[in-house]
Amino acid sequence: VTENRSDLEDLHLYATPREQRFRRFASLEFEGQLYMTPYDFIQAVTSDEPKHAKKWRSLSKQELNQILMETPPVWKGSSKLFRNLNEKGVISYTEYLFLLCILTKPHAGFRIAFNMFDTDGNEMVDKKEFLVLQEIFRKKNEKREKKGDEEKRAMLRLQLYGYHTSTNSVLKTEGEDLVPRSYWDTLRRSTSQALFSDLAERADNISSSLSDTTLLVHFFGKKGKAELNFEDFYRFMDNLQTEVLEIEFLSYSNGMNTISEEDFAHILLRYTNVENTSSYLENMRCSIPEEKGITFEEFRSFFQFLNNLEDFAIAMQMYNFASRSIGQDEFKRAVYVATGVKLSPHLVNTVFKIFDVDRDDQLSYKEFIGIMKDRLNRGFRGYKPIQRYTTFKSCVRKELYSR
Repeated sequence: VTENRSDLEDLHLYATPREQRFRRFASLEFEGQLYMTPYDFIQAVTSDEPKHAKKWRSLSKQELNQILMETPPVWKGSSKLFRNLNEKGVISYTEYLFLLCILTKPHAGFRIAFNMFDTDGNEMVDKKEFLVLQEIFRKKNEKREKKGDEEKRAMLRLQLYGYHTSTNSVLKTEGEDLVPRSYWDTLRRSTSQALFSDLAERADNISSSLSDTTLLVHFFGKKGKAELNFEDFYRFMDNLQTEVLEIEFLSYSNGMNTISEEDFAHILLRYTNVENTSSYLENMRCSIPEEKGITFEEFRSFFQFLNNLEDFAIAMQMYNFASRSIGQDEFKRAVYVATGVKLSPHLVNTVFKIFDVDRDDQLSYKEFIGIMKDRLNRGFRGYKPIQRYTTFKSCVRKELYSR
C-alpha cells in the first residue's frame, strides 16, 4: 500500500471535482500513476461513495503484465465485460473521462466519435490515433486546474497521467483559446482541426514511457498492432451503456423482471440537484396507487431517450411548446420524432406522474429539461444521494430534522 492519508487529503485540495472522484474510487498505483479497476469504474458511476475506504495497492510489473495478458480481445466484448473483469483490469484517468463521455452519448454519435479518432480516414483506428485522446483530455484538464502550489499540482499530474506535464497548451492557436464546455466538445472540436500533427507527435513521445492499460489491450491487442473497426467500436460503446444500466436496474429489481415506479423515480432523481425530492415521490405514489412495474426494456429506452435530450429539446422548441406545458401524446410524439425511440404508454405516464406536481396531466417543459440535464451529467458533477423513504411523513420528518 503506497497511500498516505495526509498526502491524499492535501492533494485533494488541488484537484478538480472529476480528479477528486477518480482519486477517491481508484484502488491501484503503478510507478506513481493511479488506476481504476473495472470494478472501481462501475462503482464510480453507480454509487455515492466507494463501498470500502480505498487504499492504493501498488502493482508490480509482473502483476500488471498478468492482468493485461488476461484481457480479452475486442471481438469477445459483451455487456458484462466490466463485471467479468472485476478487479483484473487497469483504467487510466483519461480513459475514465472517455468512458464517462460514452455513457451520455446517443447511438447516432458513435459514428462521429469513431470518425474523430480516425484521423487518416481509413475506416480503422490504431493505437497511436487513440492515444491522441490522452493529450486532448490532458490539455483540457490543464485549463480547469485549480490554482495553487505548483509542486502539488505536479504531483497530482504525475498521479493522473504518469508523467510531468508542461503548462503550454497545444490546443491553443494564435489569437484563439479553445475552451469548449465539456470533454466531449473538446474532443469533437480539437480533432477537427489541423493540429493533429502536434498532438500525434506528442502521443508518440509519451506512448513509449506510459504503460499499457486494459482498454488499450482490449482495443489494439497485446502487441498494440491491431486496429479497431467501427463495428467493434460501436459494440463496445453500446455494451458499456447497457452494462451500467443493467447494474443500476438490478440493484433495485431484487432478481425480479421489473422495478417499482417509485424505484424508477429514485433513479431518475438521484443525480440531480432537485432539493425537495419528497414532493415528487409523494405525488407519484398518489397518482399511481397500484404498482405495475417498469421493465428493463422500458428502463433502457428511457435512458436512450435521455442521451438524445438535446435533439428532443430542439423538437419541442419547433413544436412551440418551449414556454408552456405539454401532454402525454405530444411528449411521446416529440420523443419519437427527435430520437426514433418509442416509449411505452405506461413509462410515459409514470414520467408524467413523477414530474406533474400540480396534477393537471401536463409536463412543464423547462423544468423537465432542466432536471433531466442534471441526470444526464452523471459522473461529471457531484450529486446527492436520494434516501429511500417509506412514507411522506417520514420524508417531512427527515427534512425537519435536517434543518
